[in-house]
Amino acid sequence: MEHAGKHALVTGGGSGIGKGIALALAHAGAEVTITGRRADTLATAAALHPRLNALEMDVTDEASVREGIAAAAALRGPVRICVANAGIAEGGPFAQTTLADWRHMMATNLDGAFLTFQAALATLGDDDAARMIVVSSIAGVRGLKNAIPYTVTKHGVIGLIRGLSEEYMRRPITFNALCPGYVDTAIVRGQLPGLMRRFDVDEQGAIDIIAKGNRHRRLLQVDETTGAAMWLCSDAARSVNGQTIEISGGQV
Repeated sequence: MEHAGKHALVTGGGSGIGKGIALALAHAGAEVTITGRRADTLATAAALHPRLNALEMDVTDEASVREGIAAAAALRGPVRICVANAGIAEGGPFAQTTLADWRHMMATNLDGAFLTFQAALATLGDDDAARMIVVSSIAGVRGLKNAIPYTVTKHGVIGLIRGLSEEYMRRPITFNALCPGYVDTAIVRGQLPGLMRRFDVDEQGAIDIIAKGNRHRRLLQVDETTGAAMWLCSDAARSVNGQTIEISGGQV
């Protein structure tokens, strides 16, 4: 119960990596606000633990983020743990990427993290200790073909936490990035039908194709990212700041 009495906020907390982290924080005693755009998904996740609290919020909408986080802090206290996890993963050839595609990716993955951190920091007192984590990707530390806007956003959020770690160095707040490889989530599973058609393979064959992106050639499980997040939130990680934690079965 290390986090008893703390208020944690996890964007995109209704599914996948975000849900795993939110649930672990709740089990560790935190009151957790989980945000997302789909009320039904949030409600299903919130039913898993009495300390999970749903908040409809769109990270691409400035008013939604600022008002939502302020309201959550009024109910549960300053945001002592903030996990900026909400994001989208879409790809395609660079030559066919439209400006609208580019801006949608930036608004969700990069602007959303900026707004989330700024609003969460605004809830803190000068002496409040806090942990700020962004969920980046292995795409944040290397280039991925056919996913240029996504790659740019994941590099961008690493720049965000590195800059913030310097700006807030004199305060008891840390900023770090998780950089997982391919995790067995609904987003990854959603790619399987297209791969099955493209390569004429069965479901396992499609999973094997994706898993090649991880050095140990298997899909990561959600709890592997959750474990890293919980360590970064712990007191033992109080001097870990401005870092990228790569979780991909080997060196990226």
